[in-house]
Amino acid sequence: MRKITLAALGAAALFLAAPAVAQDKTGWPQSLTIGTASQGGTYFIYGNGLANFISEKLGVNASAEVTGGPVQNATLVQTGDHQIGLVTMGPAYEAWTGKSELAPGVEHKDLRALFPMYQTPFQVVALKSSGIKDVKDLAGKRVAVGPAGGTAATYWPRFFEVLEVKPVISYAGANDATSQVKDGLIDAFAFAAGVPISAFAQIAAENPVNIFAFTKEQQKAILDKMPELAEFQIPGGLYQGFPDPQDTVSLWNFAVAHKDMPESLAYEIVKLVMENNDRMKQIHSTASETVPGHVDRNSFLPYHPGAVRYFEEKGITIPDNLKG
Repeated sequence: MRKITLAALGAAALFLAAPAVAQDKTGWPQSLTIGTASQGGTYFIYGNGLANFISEKLGVNASAEVTGGPVQNATLVQTGDHQIGLVTMGPAYEAWTGKSELAPGVEHKDLRALFPMYQTPFQVVALKSSGIKDVKDLAGKRVAVGPAGGTAATYWPRFFEVLEVKPVISYAGANDATSQVKDGLIDAFAFAAGVPISAFAQIAAENPVNIFAFTKEQQKAILDKMPELAEFQIPGGLYQGFPDPQDTVSLWNFAVAHKDMPESLAYEIVKLVMENNDRMKQIHSTASETVPGHVDRNSFLPYHPGAVRYFEEKGITIPDNLKG
């Protein structure tokens, strides 16, 4: 009789618990899209890995889509075309305040932060035979700056203006730009992505190249003009033939969602990413910075209520002005 009673109680408990689980997924979409950037960049690798992880663990059919990068991703999330976007905080701030190059005058007030990703530093690659080894050498040269609307395409022209360098700028995805460098169609590729940049690593393994960023003086001039950027040192040894660290500047990256994403889904996505850092680092080494301690790197974009719930459960205080 005791065994029957315990079994009955257990069955009853499972029955009572079932509606709570079903309710927790109310409103979840059957599928979701993550906006990344061009193939060959870190966003594409990170976003595809994240999509696979969400599909595997949360039962939502998630996929990553090639886009023009953060500027476009912010707008795609704002319009609801994508459910998650990967953005750098410079373009995100411009979108938030209605200064997006893609949608000028439209304040992207439906964006909500999910979690911090990593920092994006800026670097340049050129064939060694070109003799280009400093930003000043790019004057008058043909330089690709990534796809239009991406972080690199947004910021490199601003850097050139600050440093009074006038190259001939073109736009191309990471894979296309590196091929153009190898084929001599352009002189250099100035980009921004989590390091090591896979496209740079590939070209360095196949060709004698120069990979460089900024001198201390150039770095200071840029930081003085653009406070949203941070000082950054790229570790040595990331690319074949480059054992020394390099000084540059960087922007923080965050995953963002639309404010209408179900709270429980946002909570589960943030929990999945924040509590499985080893898995995230298998996707890309930059995810070593994808940790709860970096939530303070966002100073303006409200966190999604699901993200707020997760972080506060972990004892991390989210300022009232950043609760969305």
